[in-house]
Amino acid sequence: MASQAFYRKYRPQTWNEVISQEQVTRILKNAIQSDRVGHAYLFSGPRGTGKTTVARILARAVNCLDPDLSIRPCDHCANCEAINAGRFLDVLEIDAASNTSVDDIRSLRDKINFAPSQGRMKVYIIDEVHMLSTPAFNALLKTLEEPPSHAMFILATTEIHKIPATVQSRCQQHEFRRIPVPEIARWLETICKEEGIEAEPDALTLVARQATGAMRDAVSMLDQLSSSGEKITLAAAQNTLGVAASQAVVDLTAAIIERDTAAGLDVLHRALDSGTDSRQLARQTVDYLRQLLILRMGTNETLEISLENRERMSLQAQKLSPERLIEMIRLFNQAASDNRTGWHPGLNLELALAESCEEKQVAVQVIERVVEKQVVQTTPPTETVEDDTEDEVIETGAVVIRKGEIPDPSVTKEEITKKWGEVRKLIKQYDPILDATLNHAKLVDVRNGVLYLGFPRETIKNKLQGERKSVLWTSAAISKVLGKPVGVSLTTLGKRGTFAGGSASLVDAALQMGGKLVVDKQKDSPE
Repeated sequence: MASQAFYRKYRPQTWNEVISQEQVTRILKNAIQSDRVGHAYLFSGPRGTGKTTVARILARAVNCLDPDLSIRPCDHCANCEAINAGRFLDVLEIDAASNTSVDDIRSLRDKINFAPSQGRMKVYIIDEVHMLSTPAFNALLKTLEEPPSHAMFILATTEIHKIPATVQSRCQQHEFRRIPVPEIARWLETICKEEGIEAEPDALTLVARQATGAMRDAVSMLDQLSSSGEKITLAAAQNTLGVAASQAVVDLTAAIIERDTAAGLDVLHRALDSGTDSRQLARQTVDYLRQLLILRMGTNETLEISLENRERMSLQAQKLSPERLIEMIRLFNQAASDNRTGWHPGLNLELALAESCEEKQVAVQVIERVVEKQVVQTTPPTETVEDDTEDEVIETGAVVIRKGEIPDPSVTKEEITKKWGEVRKLIKQYDPILDATLNHAKLVDVRNGVLYLGFPRETIKNKLQGERKSVLWTSAAISKVLGKPVGVSLTTLGKRGTFAGGSASLVDAALQMGGKLVVDKQKDSPE
C-alpha cells in the first residue's frame, strides 16, 4: 500500500495550524465566533499557500456540531470526522479545470436548492475557478449573488486577474501571501522530528528557498529527499534538486566583478556538467545578486544570511554599483525566463555572463569634465567671455566621456568625419534608436578632443541630453573607432547651422569683412 504524501499527511486541520496566513484566519475565526459567516468567499494567491486547506477548515467550521463557537471546527464531532474522511455529502469540491462548461454550472445551480442532507450548510469549494468559461461565469452570477440560506460558495484561484469583476464584487475576497523562508524551514524541521528524519538545517533552508513561498512545494521536496533513507545533507539536497552549490554562484559573481569572462564560463560549465539545471542556476544567481543589491543599498535587516556570508557578500557588494547590479539581475532573470526556448540549455546563461562582463552593458558613471583652460568665443571674435572660476566651461553643454579618460586634444573634425560612418554602424548594433536620433545631428566642431554635436531643435538636444547613457555610448563608440578618447558635448544649431552660442572663427571673420553666407541646399551627410 502506498504511503500518504507528506503534504496530505501534515495538512493543517485547525485555524491555529495554518502557517503565516493570520490576515485570513483571524477574520474567518471571528466570523465563525460571531455567527456572521458570508455566503461567498474568494481566496486568491500563489500555489501552495493554503487556499484549499483554509476552505476545508471553513467548511468544517460551519458544519461543526460543537456548541462552543470559539473552538469550531472541533475536529472530533461526527460532521468534522465525516468531512475529513471525505464522506460528507454536503461539502462538494469541484475542479473548475475539469468542469469549465456552462452545463456544469447549470447542473450545480439546479442542485443547490435542495436542503443539506447531513449538515447545516451545503458548501461548494470550486478550485481553480479562473478556468471557468465566460458563459459559465455568467450562469453562476445570480446564484452567487443570492444563494439559498443553506448554501455557501468558496472560490479559490491562483490568477485573480482572470476572475470577472462581477464575480469578485459578489464575494468576500481574501489574499493569501507567500510564506517566508524561516516559517517554511521551521515547519520542515517539525515534520522531520515527527518522521524521525535527520536533516541539516542548511539543507532545510535550501528546500525552503527553492519553494519560493509555497509550503506544499517545500513539503513535497522534503518527501522526495527523505525517500533515500539517509541523512539529508546540504550536498545531497543540492544534488537531488539540481541546485548549484552556493560557492558556484559566489565564484560566478566574483568573475563578473573582475570582468573575467573565461573564469565565469569555467564556473558555469562545471556547474552544468555536475547536473545543475541551468534555469535553477539562473534563479539562484538572481537571488544572490538581489541580496547584494539589498546590502549595497544598506537595508540588510531582512536578509537571512550568516555573519560570515554577510561579510563576504558585503565586500562583493561594495565592488558593484547599484546600476550594474540592476543590469546583472535583469540579464540573469531573463536567462531564467527564456531558457526553455533555447536549444542549448546553457546558452542564455552564457549570454547573460558575457553581457554582464561587457562594459557597454553597464551604466558607467557619467562625469562632467571641465575642458582645459580656454576662452570660448560666444560673441564676435574681437570679444571674449571669461568665467570667474579658474577653468572656463563651454557654454553649449557638459562634456561626457567615460570615467578615467581624458579627451585627446590631437583629434580633429576631419578625422571624425571620415570615420563617422563606422561610428554610426557601431552605435546602430547596440541602440538603433540612438542611431536614428543622430540622423538629426551635425558635426559642428572638435576642440581639445571634444566633439560638439549640433541639433536643429532644442527639444531633440534636451531629450538626448537627458539620456546620459546614450551620450556616453556615443563617446565610447567614437573613441573605439578612432582609438583615441573623445568627449561629446551637445549644442543647438543657430539659424545658419552653426553654434547657437558662437560661430567658427573663419566664418565669423569672413562675415565681419562683408562676406555673405551661401547655404548649400544639398543635405550634408555626416557619413
